[in-house]
Amino acid sequence: MAFVARLRENGYSVNEEFLHALTKVSANKLADITALINEVLGVKLNWAPLVKGWDVPTGETRADHIITLIANVFGEEFGFKGTTLPCGHLIPEGTFPLERYNGCPFCGTPFRTADFVYHGQGSKLKELRLFTKDDIEKTFLSLLTSPTPLDATQLDSLKLLLPLMELPENVAIPMKETCMVVVQSLIAKGEGEKAAQLLTTPTDILRFLWFEKTGLVKIIEPKHLVEQARKANRNHWMPADQSDEKAEEKRRELKLKYDRTMCRTVAVWLNALPMSARQVAENMNPKRGMWVRMIRALRLGEYSRKQGFEHLAEILDVFYKQDYQTWMGQLDEAQRHNDAQEVLSMLKQRPGMFARCLFATMLRFGKDNTLKAFESVADKLPARLVLSLGNAAEAYFDVERNRLARPITGGTYNLEPNALLQLYSEDERKDMVKSVNSLYANTMQKRFAQIPTEAKTIYIDPLLYDIPVSIGDRSTTVQDTSCALQGTRFHVEGDSVRLFMQWGKDLPAQHLDMDLSCRIAMNDGTVTQCAYFELTAPGAKHSGDIQRIPNKVGTAEYIELSIPELDKAGAKYVMFTCNAYTNGTLSPNLMVGWMNSAYPMKISNSNGVAYDPSTVQHIVRISEGNLSKGLVFGILDVAAREIVWLEMPFTGQTVLDADQKSIETLLLRLKEKMSVGQLLDLKREAQQLTSVEDKDSADEVYTYEWALNPAEVSGVLFI
Repeated sequence: MAFVARLRENGYSVNEEFLHALTKVSANKLADITALINEVLGVKLNWAPLVKGWDVPTGETRADHIITLIANVFGEEFGFKGTTLPCGHLIPEGTFPLERYNGCPFCGTPFRTADFVYHGQGSKLKELRLFTKDDIEKTFLSLLTSPTPLDATQLDSLKLLLPLMELPENVAIPMKETCMVVVQSLIAKGEGEKAAQLLTTPTDILRFLWFEKTGLVKIIEPKHLVEQARKANRNHWMPADQSDEKAEEKRRELKLKYDRTMCRTVAVWLNALPMSARQVAENMNPKRGMWVRMIRALRLGEYSRKQGFEHLAEILDVFYKQDYQTWMGQLDEAQRHNDAQEVLSMLKQRPGMFARCLFATMLRFGKDNTLKAFESVADKLPARLVLSLGNAAEAYFDVERNRLARPITGGTYNLEPNALLQLYSEDERKDMVKSVNSLYANTMQKRFAQIPTEAKTIYIDPLLYDIPVSIGDRSTTVQDTSCALQGTRFHVEGDSVRLFMQWGKDLPAQHLDMDLSCRIAMNDGTVTQCAYFELTAPGAKHSGDIQRIPNKVGTAEYIELSIPELDKAGAKYVMFTCNAYTNGTLSPNLMVGWMNSAYPMKISNSNGVAYDPSTVQHIVRISEGNLSKGLVFGILDVAAREIVWLEMPFTGQTVLDADQKSIETLLLRLKEKMSVGQLLDLKREAQQLTSVEDKDSADEVYTYEWALNPAEVSGVLFI
């Protein structure tokens, strides 16, 4: 009962099955579980912001900052009187009301921390259910065999499970990124040579070596990582030469150095590749520069001269002599000569590449010939690629709409429409969209029709028609307490939404400036902000700008949004952002999310604490592999009283750098994507199932909770 009471304080309840299971758990184990929940929710961290009772504005102005700056430059000898704070700054009389602050209002250094949070203000409890060993084994297998890329939350779960679970024999792992994590686990167990069966191409091997070096599952070349470090560490106060020093430090981190055990392991992997030497060399060619350095660092030349490594010797000989032709080079040659037959014939050899350049090929060589060639190989493609074509078609063939691109080096970019679109009429472009949609719908129906089922009826939760299929929007944040696909809409129960950000957990006291901000778009087209430089805005209040973190417990910022005030001011939507203003990127143990309750949520007048885990509607943890300076993590639709969960990275260090046009493009793209419900409708039609409104009487049941498990969606829908 005490354990359930603690859960209730944090906004959770338990179902009956779980409640009975708890009676068999020792008090010590229950205490451990309670401590873990408190750790995940950040209950023991410091949630005191800069301002006490910050729902009442302090009245500080830019003039206060300017006067304080002048006073600290010239000092008391020039007649400035005031209070000198522990950080050394003199706050002149008549400027900041110091009795309202927990720290220095000028430099953002906190002097006070808080050891409590509020509890039990939430109007809804989230149900916890029993998770058994069988469930863990099913989840583990589902993660390993998922035919779609794992997002950050799933990868985090897989890394936790791998040391505890035995790898199933002859398990097929279709995703290369998943393989990397499994191979890393095998090497940690001293079983590196067993990973040869999982690494079937040189790109797989290079991906793992780079993953081991950088923690990134994508092969981002060193020059891009160095440039990313230079940009990430450049802010308004850092001189260019210091930014260059950070880039040089990153360059030193990327220097390759391997012990003999690792050298031999990689030599065994390459020697065991089931490809000819020319095929291997062609596969290595796109990353030739990286491979040259890897070969030297791994002493592969030395191992190639040893008995038993004859295949490795042949590979290196062909690679250095460049005695091979590349498929991409031949394709480029055919395109230069506008040889449609040759181009389509070559693309059919690599269906994945064909899918990625399908739209451009349609514009260049005509719709009918291209789609006819593509349809002949569509059954060889993963379902995620087929679905992504339908999701992207309308935006691509719109001559007036920009498209979003997210390169593996980070950030988000707007792409102008393809210039070849101007060669086609509006009717022809619409016909192309219609043809692509028909193609992928027919392809998915054929796949579903091939799946045997004894079911006669199906129940599809109406909420599933509002959740877009998460294809092409892989999450890079970790969702520890809740699960939402990008585009999921959360209803706001009360009149206020409280954004929060906590960062710096377990880190020593230092200058580490993260910013929580929001951008308010009005119906008349104007835009305003609520951020560190503008603490109040119509319908929004900020808790103050903290620039330094206290020791180990982190610090927090909040923004309170009043929906009635926003509505009265004519606000259309509010964009939520967090930014790394100081050196580095968004990964200093940062948590961000929002609170929502039908009941009023308290703000402490003594220290400003406003966090209550029971009111948290959604919270995410920024993963260590995040390369972005900024993140748009949600948008409040004021009229609809709904929050759309987004995860759109951008490279700027303040909210002003967030491109509003890019965000509107992303919202439109999410709206146009096929929903989980629509995909299930294709399954229903293909398998001739009857839709019923009572889930208890249905043979197959698909609910909102089921859809929020991406691994399960992958295993069932994309089989």
